[in-house]
Amino acid sequence: FVFIVLTSLMTSQQALSPKLWPDPFAWHNFADVFSKAPMWRYALNTLLYAGLGTLGLLVSSIPVAYALARLRWRGANVVFLITLIAMMLPPQVTIVPVYVLWAKLHLVGTLWPLVFPNWLGDAFSIFLLRQFFLTIPEEYLDAARVDGCGELRILTTVVCRLAKPAIAAVALFSFLFCFNDFFGPLLYTGENSSHWTLSLGLSQFRSLYQVQWNLTMAATLIVMAPVILLFFLAQRAFVEGVTLTGVKG
Repeated sequence: FVFIVLTSLMTSQQALSPKLWPDPFAWHNFADVFSKAPMWRYALNTLLYAGLGTLGLLVSSIPVAYALARLRWRGANVVFLITLIAMMLPPQVTIVPVYVLWAKLHLVGTLWPLVFPNWLGDAFSIFLLRQFFLTIPEEYLDAARVDGCGELRILTTVVCRLAKPAIAAVALFSFLFCFNDFFGPLLYTGENSSHWTLSLGLSQFRSLYQVQWNLTMAATLIVMAPVILLFFLAQRAFVEGVTLTGVKG
């Protein structure tokens, strides 16, 4: 990481020399990256993909996990088994029929084939949330039912508050996966540069300016910065969630 930062602040001649310390510091490299590639458009597409995808994953996975963990209904074990099978199924197995599906819907070349599947739930997220919901004491839920709360209100006012660490972890995993995803954008938006994400744009940038390592490293640092910032900010969410669970170990 230090090497990336130092190289991003070098001139083109310094980046190809054995020098390890930039002299002088070429701060204009970061501005040059934005002038040579539409990084703002890539960033907006990435935020749309990661933001809408994470939101859809939480909205769709949390109720399913609650139903599998706390509600008693016929076929729950079968559905949970199917969820485990879906979690173990490699995505490469289904990529061809899924691509044909989106192609027939004329959505290839847009971000919708990347965003919409997250609104249908994710097997790993459902499994992780279900396991955490099982650790919540049943007495809390019974007390809410005595007060007249329905299952939906119990989920939103009791379970979600107690499950903040798990929800934060699932949201973080989903956002980072979408942010760093390369295969999906390459497959569905590769021919439409106006819908490229940062990962795909960075790959194209490296191909065009691979000799200019200072610009390549500056672009890499720009793409890495949001992920690093999110990592440090997410730590507070984890700590806050643990202190508000109300469950003593």
